[in-house]
Amino acid sequence: MKNSNKKIAVGMSGGVDSSVTAALLKEQGFDVMGLTMAIWDGSVPIGGAGGHACYGPDEKEDIESAAAICKQLDIPFHVINLKAEFKMIVLQYFRKEYLAGRTPNPCIMCNRHLKFGFLIEKAKKSGIEFDLFATGHYARIEQKDNRFHLKRGAYLSKDQTYFLYGLSQEQLARTLFPLCDYSKKQTREIAGSLGLKSADSPESQDFIAGNDYSQLFTPDEITEGEIVDENGTPIGRHKGIIHYTVGQRKGLGIAAPAPLYVTKIDASNNRIVTGGKDSLLSRQFIVSDLNWIAVENLDRQCRITVKIRQNHKEVGAVLIPDERGRVKVVSDTPQAAVTCGQSAVFYSGDTVLGGGIIEKVGI
Repeated sequence: MKNSNKKIAVGMSGGVDSSVTAALLKEQGFDVMGLTMAIWDGSVPIGGAGGHACYGPDEKEDIESAAAICKQLDIPFHVINLKAEFKMIVLQYFRKEYLAGRTPNPCIMCNRHLKFGFLIEKAKKSGIEFDLFATGHYARIEQKDNRFHLKRGAYLSKDQTYFLYGLSQEQLARTLFPLCDYSKKQTREIAGSLGLKSADSPESQDFIAGNDYSQLFTPDEITEGEIVDENGTPIGRHKGIIHYTVGQRKGLGIAAPAPLYVTKIDASNNRIVTGGKDSLLSRQFIVSDLNWIAVENLDRQCRITVKIRQNHKEVGAVLIPDERGRVKVVSDTPQAAVTCGQSAVFYSGDTVLGGGIIEKVGI
């Protein structure tokens, strides 16, 4: 099939990465169109400043920016209504996790279910025809041994595989990442050379405006409680567990001879547990809700490297599968602030083996 006959839909955000992705594909002769998700339904009263957010009333500006880029590139543009899906899947997950004392990652959930799922499905159901889906992520997909493998892009400083480990084989099979060989600097230079309006767009977005998650909860869900030390002795008061995460130091409002950190969120008792920096260290944790990419399943112990946050420096570790479909991770060195609810992603060299959600720490 010639490039000119192959239709590719590009997930457009209005930012520089998706803009350059669309431009590169069109330059290569593909029949390109833009798709954008509409997820803001106005049901949650969100205010606050702090730049554009993924979820909030300024979505209108982002959609207008994406539309302007598509017009500039002379490609069709479609907005797909995913308001109900976002609220049901991403927002409910986010709220449930925080109320349970865990720290969620909405980007991973949104990628897995909305951007690479419902966006494509609803677009096709509406009569929009295309062969492949492309985004501006900095990652690589390679087919080998009858599997699609997710690998790091050429420039590790912009690697985004951590956010993509939840993709299925079916999703990877229909996806392109045209920026896999580019750095962010090169992407901006391309945008500038093409005169794209997104060339100087901001680097990133908060999840919601002002990054104030409390706006997603009702007043009766945000109740004050005790801050305790590791012996359970009350040493202060907190303003609601949704305002805290493991490893947090600022905002505790407690005078102590040595710095205190949040070491545990005890949701069942509405308590924040604190301790010294050494109390944050752990070498072992359990990961569940697993998605394997490079293998069908893991049935034996193996050595890998693991990332427990996007900006975490990965470390060597051993994966030990258990009979419940989970894995125990034993890292070579103690890691700080391993956090329940966050994702752990496993690598073999530059290839993503798979990943899952951290369920239990310090076993």
